[in-house]
Amino acid sequence: MMAAGRAGESGAKVLLLEKNNRLGIKLLISGNGRCNITNKVDNVKEFVSRFNNGSFLFSSLNKFGVNEVIDFFTNRGIATKVEKDNQVFPISDQAQDVLKVLVDYLKEGNVEVKTNAEVKELTVAGNEIKNIILKDGKKITAKNYIISTGGKSYPATGSTGDAYGWLEKIGHTIIAPIPAYTPIRVNEKFLKELEGISLADVEISLFNDNKKIDGNRGAAIFTFDGISGPAVLTLSKRINQELIHHEKLNIRLDFYPSLDFIELDKKVLTTFQSDNNRILKNCLEKLIPQRLIPATLRIAGIDPEKKVNLVTGEERRRLIHQLKEFNFGIKGTVGFSKAVVTAGGVALSEVDPKTMKSKLIDNLYFAGEILDLDGPTGGFNLQVCWSTGYTAGESVGLK
Repeated sequence: MMAAGRAGESGAKVLLLEKNNRLGIKLLISGNGRCNITNKVDNVKEFVSRFNNGSFLFSSLNKFGVNEVIDFFTNRGIATKVEKDNQVFPISDQAQDVLKVLVDYLKEGNVEVKTNAEVKELTVAGNEIKNIILKDGKKITAKNYIISTGGKSYPATGSTGDAYGWLEKIGHTIIAPIPAYTPIRVNEKFLKELEGISLADVEISLFNDNKKIDGNRGAAIFTFDGISGPAVLTLSKRINQELIHHEKLNIRLDFYPSLDFIELDKKVLTTFQSDNNRILKNCLEKLIPQRLIPATLRIAGIDPEKKVNLVTGEERRRLIHQLKEFNFGIKGTVGFSKAVVTAGGVALSEVDPKTMKSKLIDNLYFAGEILDLDGPTGGFNLQVCWSTGYTAGESVGLK
């Protein structure tokens, strides 16, 4: 929508082909329906440092960066607010408002929108696309083409990776797509009793054969078959990459990342001394969420009905071990079905970052998640859509 709108605004006659029966289905679920439109980090260098292949973005961000995006929506009636971790949302908390602005932008540029228009293939002669063929057999011819189909994340919204096949057939290299920022599935059956427990600040470490290979810190939540939340999602891309080579991976949760073992021992001991006549399972409510207590004590091998003043030093050591190294075997990740973004896509070496033009096909441009770019949650990936879409649209419109 951004690419089509900017192309129309720049003077091109534009047809937008939409596979679904309406525009913006994926946009409406972004940010849990609130649409985290961008992230107001300190500067462009900081922004690109958060990305795989981020240096590719310098040109498009300098053309249409974070401040320009905020101004774009503000000037069209959407006031914004900055929340935790510099995330920018509409004050209304409604993704529908963002979609309306984009639909109106298309109308301003006289963009024709054709829904239920699923592309089957691209027809190429020499180094130009001659036309595209829709699934219903219709052919559409244009002077220039922008592919902004997204990746494979959340396929229920229409992102099913269709363009990868078209592009490989015409010579483009596709870096193998993998789901990034997706919940983790674990082996332990007791996860069901933890479902819904939220942890505001935990450290999550990824291990292979007791060797730590990655880690992250932040919020997490237990699901019915695994773990999700910002800290987990950030680690999931690495897990998908490692699972290709290693069958046995583990994650360890540290419920007290700001304390080392000795400091946590002192904290636990102080808690025990203040409640030394209470039952252990009730005393632990001061240290961890109540619903987490049974599993913690069971794994540590400690009787939950035991009086606190009867807990041995060895039992306390095992308890602290669980609070610092709560271990799960990884079964896998949820995959593309709930992935926030797709890692992989069109090789950036084959795209001009200043114009988003293909270096192989003279009248082909790209925008958004179809490119081999992926960043963290929190508005970063939508900013890439705005910046690359705007750049591609302007390049086509000014040709």
